Amino acid sequence: MSHEPITLAAITGAHGVAGEVRLKLLGDGLESLKSHKHYNDGALTLQKIRSDNKGGAIARFAGIDNRTAAEKLRGTTLSVSRNDLPPLEDGEFYHSDLIGLAVVTDSGEPVGEVRAIENFGATDIVEIEKPDGKSFMIPLTEQAVPEWNAERLVMSADFLD
Repeated sequence: MSHEPITLAAITGAHGVAGEVRLKLLGDGLESLKSHKHYNDGALTLQKIRSDNKGGAIARFAGIDNRTAAEKLRGTTLSVSRNDLPPLEDGEFYHSDLIGLAVVTDSGEPVGEVRAIENFGATDIVEIEKPDGKSFMIPLTEQAVPEWNAERLVMSADFLD
């Protein structure tokens, strides 16, 4: 079990002139952000957050009270300690648990490693980078990914490109 912090959002830029920032939501979205006050080991304290009605959010942090200060936060990720998150249900996982896992086919052939988990709306997509640096994506479904654990992710050879 990793003790790395879990990233819930990324700041994509300033919103307006009063220090608000735009967030790209990762993980469970707005509700999971609302349940935390402090991010990045207390470096950022959330004061207000609301949906931007486009799948992201607008937030205000303590001490960030103008556009210049907000712009300086661009690219900052918002993370919390895994201990601050609710326990996972069966079958649930944090995307960060899969990043960096070795990927093998169901017959044991090495494929590469998990680079990223994306979600474009329907199901989670696993981006896998091969040793040559090229990457490809497979859906995180039982057909494509029959199993994974803390050491490796097993993918169906049918999904190799």
